Amino acid sequence: MTVVETGVRLTYRDAMREALREALTRDDRVFLMGEDVGRYGGCFAVSKGLLEEFGPERIRDTPLSESAFVGAGIGAALGGMRPIVEIMTVNFSLLALDQILNNAATLQHMSGGQLHVPLVIRTTTGAGRQLAAQHSHSLEGWYAHIPGIKVLTPATVEDARGMLWTALEDPDPVLVFEHGALYNMEGELPPGAGAVDIERAAVRRAGDDVSLITYGGMLPRVLDAALELEENGVDAEVLDLRVLRPLDTDAILESVRKTHRAVVVDEGWRSGSISAEVSARIMEGAFFDLDAPVGRVCSAEVPMPYAKHLEDAALPDATRIVTAAREVLRSGV
Repeated sequence: MTVVETGVRLTYRDAMREALREALTRDDRVFLMGEDVGRYGGCFAVSKGLLEEFGPERIRDTPLSESAFVGAGIGAALGGMRPIVEIMTVNFSLLALDQILNNAATLQHMSGGQLHVPLVIRTTTGAGRQLAAQHSHSLEGWYAHIPGIKVLTPATVEDARGMLWTALEDPDPVLVFEHGALYNMEGELPPGAGAVDIERAAVRRAGDDVSLITYGGMLPRVLDAALELEENGVDAEVLDLRVLRPLDTDAILESVRKTHRAVVVDEGWRSGSISAEVSARIMEGAFFDLDAPVGRVCSAEVPMPYAKHLEDAALPDATRIVTAAREVLRSGV
């Protein structure tokens, strides 16, 4: 029996692998390509075993050239295939930024709708694993700035399992940012779980006193902060953005209009960040519903350190989130 039929407890990594397996099984046009995805099983073991199951035509190891294999993926998508391109870490995606921005994201518009690029790019983002600056940054907010693509940040086992198929059905490019610290996280996949929405945010915890708005690898830390706040009589709502482009502005405003206070938690740098964009949308759409200025908790504006105590100090944690929530509660009218 399949995972979808039974409902089991599995890791985020296993959920991603099951999503890949399902996609490869359902559609002969789907193939996976990237560095070490085949014989090595993926640098984070997500594609482990798929080469033996589907063969080298469907699971393709590539040379170490992000620009080349992302470009090949764009060409394959234009030719009618449904490629899934894996880029080892988000930092390395910058080597393919020309292909993503100047080709994949623009061809539909520059062709007057005649050309579509049904390409899915998967990459690992985020810190917390002592991999230093060149493997640890959270750059998904940069990609959320680009029209012509969708930007997904699955933070739960169900989203890791269900977002990929929906992304593959999209006629235009979709980027999936998988937080490296989530791969070992376990969760329950409910019976009958299947494709999930890739346009809307999700309330992970209902509350009335303050909205904690986040995405990706920060979701577990925000949920921990909400529990700590609850122990002190504060009822926090946790909104998981899930999709950074298009942002679900309606869900953000609905939450803020209920709680009248907001803290945005973003692992990216504060300047020019997703947290800045969310704050601006709250100001534009719910200013008169606010009882306090919007709070933000972001990473320190430094290249991510290697040393564990410095990396921990640079990242948002439950203590900083709780402090920010208490500040907006104290400063309210």
